[in-house]
Parts: sequence; C-alpha cells; structure tokens
Amino acid sequence: MEQGRAHQQVRPPYTSTASAAAPSAAAPDRVPGQARAQRARDERQPAVQVPGGQPRGERARGEHTHCESPVPRVVVQRHSVRGQILDALRAALVDGELLPGQVYSAPVLGARFGVSATPVREAMQQLAIEGAVEVVPNRGFRVAERGPHELAELAEVRALIEVPVMLRLARTVDQARWTALRPLADATVAAAAVGDRASYAESDRAFHRAVLALSGNQQLVIVADDLHRRSQWPLGHNPATRRADLLADAVEHTALLDALIAEDLPVVQSLVREHFAGADR
Repeated sequence: MEQGRAHQQVRPPYTSTASAAAPSAAAPDRVPGQARAQRARDERQPAVQVPGGQPRGERARGEHTHCESPVPRVVVQRHSVRGQILDALRAALVDGELLPGQVYSAPVLGARFGVSATPVREAMQQLAIEGAVEVVPNRGFRVAERGPHELAELAEVRALIEVPVMLRLARTVDQARWTALRPLADATVAAAAVGDRASYAESDRAFHRAVLALSGNQQLVIVADDLHRRSQWPLGHNPATRRADLLADAVEHTALLDALIAEDLPVVQSLVREHFAGADR
C-alpha cells in the first residue's frame, strides 16, 4: 500500500503542483522585460529532436509556412522531344532508312532532326534496350543485324502468348465488340496498300493491342506489344518488307475479324495459327 501511494505521488518532470492543478491560472503573466529575455534565451537554445517529428527550434529544410508560396512546378519538355525522336527513329528503322550494320552518331542524327544530340542519345538508349540498335563506344549506335532465325523465334513466342488468348476471346466476346475493331483492321489494309511501312507497323500493333485488351490483362498487352515491335525491325539481308507481304498480313486481319464477328470458331482457329505462322516471313 505504501508503495502504491508513493507511486501515485510521482509527477511528470518539469511540472509543479500548481501547474498540474491549474496550468493557466496559476502562472502569472511575465512583465514585458522578462518576456523579451525569455525569448532571447529560447532562441539561443539548441534544437531538440522530437522522436518521429521535426526538430524543435528550427524549421525542417524545404518546409514552408502558410504565408510562403510553394515553388511552382516546371513543365519539362525534354520527354516530349525524346518521344518524338524515338517515334521518328522507329519509323526510319521500319522504312529501312537506317540500315542494319551501319553506325549512326547522335550528333549527326540530331542535325538531321533539328535537335541537339541529347534527346537522340536518350532515344537510342531506349532502342538499345529494345534490341534494335547496339551501343558502339565513342562512335554511336549500330543498327542490329537480325536473321530469319531470330524472327522465327519471336513469331513462336508471340504465338504461344497470343493464340490461346485469341481463341478464348473468340468464344467469350460478343459480336458488337468485334465489330468495333473494324476501323483498326481497315487501317492496316490502307497502310499496306500504299506501301507505308511505318504506318502499317503502328496500325498492325494497334489492331493486336485492341484484340488482346479484350482479355482485361494489361500486362499481357504490354508484353505482347513489345514482342510484336521487336518482330517489326528489318532483317539484315532484307531491310524493307515487301508491299505484297504487308497486304497479305493486312488481309488476314480483315478475314480474322470477319470470322470472329460470324462466330465461326473453326475458321478463327485456322486463321489465327496461319497468321502467326506467317509472321516470320
């Protein structure tokens, strides 16, 4: 019992009996001189670290009060320039303007596009990640030389991913959603008809992305689109895809969509497998 009473008499540090009972009423107001002296002493005190918070006595670096205006955000345009250069370089690769095995420097390409070497170099680094070019130290970037075997490997992997998904979608997606993809299929035919390889490459991927997006699996769309893009880089001994091959591929898109709308599953299965079997040509 004595220990219990002794425990109850223990008070928190830096408090008095009067302040514990009535903290605001017991403490008399300081005279102005005392207040100024106290403020001066407080300003000389070192900062006290509060666990889990900011130090007392000083404001955290970078913190602002309500009376201060935050630093305005700056819109950086480099990313958009880099994106435009990346699109232009991809188009030049598909069109055969950048030849396999040739080395291109960032300053020379920058002068061609009317920009500095920096966004060109950044875009080329992305193309290197995608396998379209190789970094040549102190010289620039060499367009990768790809052979039929690599193209066949890409077609095989794409088929393993996309064919089962397309066949499943053929049994579950209604006609209206397939009909909505008609403009994308028509765009591939239009690009192929005029031999616009860059436009065909983009419209081709757009059609496949739209089909796979019906699965609701965004990661599937991203992976498949990356493989599809890699398969579009030109071969070392055949830099430009022939217009006849573009037309044959585009017609398969239209025929496949017709079969999907008609819910003709045997024809869908045949067309899907043929489409990827011919992807390595």
